[in-house]
Amino acid sequence: MDLDLQGSIERFTLPEILQLIASSRKSGTLGIQKDDSIVMIYFKEGEVIYGYGPRQTFHLGQLLKERGVLNADQLDEAIKLQAQADNSKRLGEILISKRFIDRADLELVVRTQVEELLYSLLSWQTGSFKFYEGQFPTDEEIQVRLSVENVILEGLRRLDEKNMIKETLPDLEAVYTISATQAGRPREINMQAKEWNIMALVNGRRSLEQICELSPIGREETIETLAQLSLAGIITKTDRRPEGSTVNLEKMVNRLANLFESYVTEKSVNRMTDRNITKTTLERVD
Repeated sequence: MDLDLQGSIERFTLPEILQLIASSRKSGTLGIQKDDSIVMIYFKEGEVIYGYGPRQTFHLGQLLKERGVLNADQLDEAIKLQAQADNSKRLGEILISKRFIDRADLELVVRTQVEELLYSLLSWQTGSFKFYEGQFPTDEEIQVRLSVENVILEGLRRLDEKNMIKETLPDLEAVYTISATQAGRPREINMQAKEWNIMALVNGRRSLEQICELSPIGREETIETLAQLSLAGIITKTDRRPEGSTVNLEKMVNRLANLFESYVTEKSVNRMTDRNITKTTLERVD
């Protein structure tokens, strides 16, 4: 069944779009455009395998230089050879053929390049997107396998804009549960200690407010962490009511009734005491 996925980023956030493709285990290309910037993300069975943007700043040669596996002279030579070939050859292909780098170096840097591209996309608040199922503009020899959950989590950790994160959880009385893993789809999530600690409190019965009360970290940080887990598709909202909500109400009613009974009893005792004192006083006067 084809996935008809296209529209505006203003209506669907990129984490939601990536989640949908991942959960459907689709293969194809997600094209995203903002002004004159176009990015293509390749998927295979719901995992990211490649990505590129004509104007991306995470250039392969620069990343190789930063890792110390390529020097400036080698990069300049490879770029000149690429220009002589009218850009018909990939820079990585030229670098390997000249033995400036090996395949392992290239695979590692391509992975970093794709990751950085995806992280930068999460800050996009405007633009349009379309998913081309089963279609790939180019045949990439070097491919990676990236979990959408991990990409979203790490991207949100780096994101300065907090509005998208906080708006994800407008109702703190809602109950969330751990998302089920799709059959046949491996799930290896790289989470920080605080994220594991917060996720451990999500049991399908507690409200987000109750989780905030039990959290070992601050309230605002807890809410942001819960929002990140939700955007990454790791936790999902349910229709259940928070545990203890009815019980707590009954306890409050019973406590109020007990207090009222104690108050009435105390008043009765005080009135009886006052009467006894008055009677005794009158008897003495007589």
